[in-house]
Amino acid sequence: MTVIQKTLKLKPYPRGYHLITDEIVDNFSDLKSIDKGILHIFIQHTSAGITINENADPTVRIDFQTFINDLIPETYPHFIHTYEGPDDMPAHIKSSLLGNSLQIPVTRGKLNLGTWQGVYLCEFRNHGGSRKLVLTAMGE
Repeated sequence: MTVIQKTLKLKPYPRGYHLITDEIVDNFSDLKSIDKGILHIFIQHTSAGITINENADPTVRIDFQTFINDLIPETYPHFIHTYEGPDDMPAHIKSSLLGNSLQIPVTRGKLNLGTWQGVYLCEFRNHGGSRKLVLTAMGE
């Protein structure tokens, strides 16, 4: 079994949901050496998340943002952790709901995603800055 690990520093993205599938693949060329295996993706942050969803229609990402912001509003009056601004505590909750890691099958050196699937960076802060992903490919 081969195990390859790399940390990928993403450029800063604005608040929202961003397709980063190509950025992951383009910056992890060692993935091509895995015939059958798994790519584990972990985001090293508590105010951003990652998920897999629709990669074709950008309105899906807008609807994600609208729904999650309605579900967890920045104006919720009972938050105590408000030191870093009104978007901070909601970002922590959103991150926990959507998650901080993914496992994607790798087949013949490529991510084995469905036709309409892509990896999203879910940026919940107004000024989240650069985010780091730990990419671990395991397989043969």
